[in-house]
Amino acid sequence: MKKLFLVALSAVLLAGCSDSGASPSAPLGDPEPGTLRILAGSELADMQPVLDEAEKATGVKVKFTFTGTLEGAESLANGSVDGKYDAVWFSSNRYPAGIPEAAKRLGNQVKIMSSPVVLGLSASSAQRLGWTGKPVGWGEIAAQAGKKAFTYGMTDPSASNSGFSALVGVASALAGAGNAIDAQQIAAVTPQLTQFFSAQALSAGSSGWLSDAYTRRATGQDPGQKVDGLINYESVLLSANASGKLPEPLKVIYPSDGVITADYPLTLLASAGDDARSAHQRLSDYLRTPDVQKKIMDTTQRRPVVPGVVLGSQFAQRDLVELPFPATQQAVDALLQAYFDKIRRPSRTLYVLDTSGSMEGERIDALRTALAGLTGADNSLTGRYRRFRSREEVTMLPFNTGPQAPQTFTVPEQNPAAELARIKAFAEGLNARGGTAIYDSLAQAYRVLEPLAARDPDRFTSIVLMTDGENANGSSLPDFQASFGSLPPAMKGVPVFTVLFGEGSSDELTQVATMTGGKVFDARKVQLSDVFQEIRGYQ
Repeated sequence: MKKLFLVALSAVLLAGCSDSGASPSAPLGDPEPGTLRILAGSELADMQPVLDEAEKATGVKVKFTFTGTLEGAESLANGSVDGKYDAVWFSSNRYPAGIPEAAKRLGNQVKIMSSPVVLGLSASSAQRLGWTGKPVGWGEIAAQAGKKAFTYGMTDPSASNSGFSALVGVASALAGAGNAIDAQQIAAVTPQLTQFFSAQALSAGSSGWLSDAYTRRATGQDPGQKVDGLINYESVLLSANASGKLPEPLKVIYPSDGVITADYPLTLLASAGDDARSAHQRLSDYLRTPDVQKKIMDTTQRRPVVPGVVLGSQFAQRDLVELPFPATQQAVDALLQAYFDKIRRPSRTLYVLDTSGSMEGERIDALRTALAGLTGADNSLTGRYRRFRSREEVTMLPFNTGPQAPQTFTVPEQNPAAELARIKAFAEGLNARGGTAIYDSLAQAYRVLEPLAARDPDRFTSIVLMTDGENANGSSLPDFQASFGSLPPAMKGVPVFTVLFGEGSSDELTQVATMTGGKVFDARKVQLSDVFQEIRGYQ
């Protein structure tokens, strides 16, 4: 059971988002005097203006490497951060503190700012539900969600701390025990949790992308279904309001029975040298001065952690009830397993896979490995929580000179091994030959999905398009763009997550992702299997 706990905790530790800027294990060079090499979640990119001023005041330069949640967790636990980084900076250290191999690498920790995970609803939705000017608990929120009285977006709890904090928060509040939730209580509140998550209409691997997707849908830039709100960091919701881009502001709902709050500890690694220790001290002292705390609050919409700094008027709720975090290995594992295999709406993903002649050799091998890894062949901490899940529907559509015959698999809730083995065998049987008909194949993907979605509409549905070259056969991008407008509304809302690989056209794949409300993932400098796992947070 200890092994399960380490897997489960590692799957959620460290905040940030899945938009990896570089491999966390990539060499950064030797330590530089006055420089802190920090492994961080990319949500902290918004701290750059403050850190630029900090460098002038303290002489400490921050060199960020942004990483995904699971990748960062694995690097911390397996020691690949040693000698490459001086510090880590994520939203919380609750999770690595519970893992011996990660905890022993954490040195001095200084809390810099905070932000609770809360519900934001469009002002009209909050008014319609009667949730303005009165306390609202998670129980009432779950009940209204079960009635589909509103819809919302939330990040994947295995990919982003905001999603996991929301899952912990609503489960703990619904259990109502006053103590950290345990495995037995999770089973008892699973029906209510299923109600709550039935209203989730948008998933993402990062808090920032989720907020951007909400804005694009609210303004009609994306063809996907508009949602009524978001579960996200308070700072993200307030930043969205401050952007001036929303057609109506988000009303922030602070559940009366409590929240989980991120406290962003700037954490020195135990392996850091004396110069890094000094730089960490100077930087953290500077960031906690009252004037800088106010600057952080104004710049990032996060709350100050130093007493005496007056909260801005944007923070409608001054005092927050903090919910307890799961205290046992069984509780963490049970919560995640229940969410993915029983509670959340299941996924439907169609993979449009380039098997043209240019994929011959290492490239087709990489594709086979990436797909096999999603069936459970990848035993890394990242791989174990990114596999195909119970109740998931997966369609493979290989293409070369034209689209090939699609094959659909449905992973059963009980005893999924046999179906996962069938998917693995299909992936291992892919061969490279022929030309490259990208847009004929993408158009075929929508035709394949239409009857599947009509028969079972209550799924997160997406397309993954992977190609290593430019379109050479059949219809063109303008042809596809012209035909996209005639798709049924339900199909227009299916996002395409495009994967850049080899000599694939960055411009064209970006246009496809933008037009459909998807996202571009770059596999030209990282392993294809890592990118396929990253996409899982958005499905």
